[in-house]
Amino acid sequence: MLDRYICEKVEEKGLAIMAHIVCGYPSFEANWQILEEMEAAGVDVVEMQFPFSEPIADGPLFLVANQDSIDQGTKVKECLELMKRASEKFSFKILMMGYYNTVFMYGEELFIKKLQDCGAVGLIVPDLPLEEATPLLAICDTYKMAFIPLVAPTNTEERIKEVVEGARGFVYAVARVGVTGTKTKFTPESEAYLKFIKETSAVPLAVGFGISEKSDLEYLKGKADIAVIGTAVLKAYINNGREGVKTFFQSLK
Repeated sequence: MLDRYICEKVEEKGLAIMAHIVCGYPSFEANWQILEEMEAAGVDVVEMQFPFSEPIADGPLFLVANQDSIDQGTKVKECLELMKRASEKFSFKILMMGYYNTVFMYGEELFIKKLQDCGAVGLIVPDLPLEEATPLLAICDTYKMAFIPLVAPTNTEERIKEVVEGARGFVYAVARVGVTGTKTKFTPESEAYLKFIKETSAVPLAVGFGISEKSDLEYLKGKADIAVIGTAVLKAYINNGREGVKTFFQSLK
């Protein structure tokens, strides 16, 4: 079970780390180099984003990454092949991250079964609201695939309770209003928001959007179980290649 795995990592390290790649960007070869550095750095969970033309939760860098990957001709089949190869090679757990149109066009049950076959343990679908997720949730439960819900600071306490009630694996808390990439500044309101989710949820809590520095991880220890690092890793690779990713993860320790 993903939630049990996360709890074990938190007990061992104080805070688990989840990182992110966009499949096919800058290339599948680059993806593999980044994954190797993530493994060496002790990353616990990796989101593999299947590129989509309208990634509404993503900031400017990931918008470019998604479109560039699509322009290069990246196919779902290739993303699945990367996932399978990585699941057989690395120790971290793998999640599919993407948008609902990809799941819908592939066929919900077939897609979830394929994720399972390729070694994924869960998925994140930011644009699928709770009210429309019931059929997919049932399929995920059948295949023991954790469907990771998202909550945001704009949600009411009642809405947060609704979302986390049936959460599997962990709950993903968006750290601030907006899209990925911009640095997050934590406030007393942030602390109260995270405290409420953690007290409400029966599964671990992940926090993402703008997490990029050692100080962010220090802040999140005790307030969350997983720090989600996405844009910062991609920036490090774009700026300095594989060595940049290695140096970035070293800076977090």
